[in-house]
Amino acid sequence: MEHQPPPFFNRGPAPLVRLTFFVSLAVLLMVLDARFRYAENVRQVVALAAYPIQRIAMAPVDLFHAVANYFGSTVALQEENAALRTRQLRAAPELLQLEALKEENNQLRRLLEAQERLPGKSLFAEILYAGRDPFSRKVVIDKGSQGGIQAGQPVIDDVGVIGQVTRVYLLMSEVTLLSDKDQAIPLQVQRNGLRAVAYGGAEGGMLDLRFMAANADIRNGDTLVTSGIDGTYPPGLPVATVARIERDAAYAFAKIALAPTAGIDRYRQVLVLSAEAKTPPPAEAEQAAQKPSRSKRSRKRD
Repeated sequence: MEHQPPPFFNRGPAPLVRLTFFVSLAVLLMVLDARFRYAENVRQVVALAAYPIQRIAMAPVDLFHAVANYFGSTVALQEENAALRTRQLRAAPELLQLEALKEENNQLRRLLEAQERLPGKSLFAEILYAGRDPFSRKVVIDKGSQGGIQAGQPVIDDVGVIGQVTRVYLLMSEVTLLSDKDQAIPLQVQRNGLRAVAYGGAEGGMLDLRFMAANADIRNGDTLVTSGIDGTYPPGLPVATVARIERDAAYAFAKIALAPTAGIDRYRQVLVLSAEAKTPPPAEAEQAAQKPSRSKRSRKRD
């Protein structure tokens, strides 16, 4: 006698049959969708409806990643800034040296150009240090008698006259600047040819143009150059510019302050000019040279 459940408890097809049916249906739907794309619209609708749920579900993860990236980026930027700052500090001395070398090369180039323009020979020299005497303005250069330096040679840079060699040693020489209290140099106003004499010893490294009449034709900003009448400095070298003029009717002479043109406080390279000065012989020497010739002519006539 077979036991069968009552109709109320009938469960339909067997589980294996249902599994086979649904698997076949799924395979059929996949094949049809792959071949005809009939479920594309349904898929888009389902994806659109599920997107807010996906975003809500992923919100904690996205927030965690955003916070982690923010702090990670901040730390990375701080480390990068620290590394760049360290590299900058390490490279600062080299950059300063490069700038100094660049400026020195420019000044040497200008000195070479000035050397080509000047007549006669000249010698490059470098300033070693300033004089230790607080009451005089002197510098020491790295060329001496062994390099052909002689006392009395003028010293210039690329923009004007610096001074004169006053003492010579074997390997170095002492140069007295124009602003020294014991120095004087004959000048000429470039604009009108007016001659004058400038003296050192003024305050602030300036020069005094003394014994100039109160009504002399000289103006602020005038450039003064060497006149060449002293036989030491070649004519036409820039020396100073007029910085200040004080005229008072109570005094016969004007007070004129000159600003030196040469950049002695900026550069270390200078030119030492040759001591061979091409100046015309004095009138007495010319007369003495002409007298023997005249006596010889008279003897020949006799």
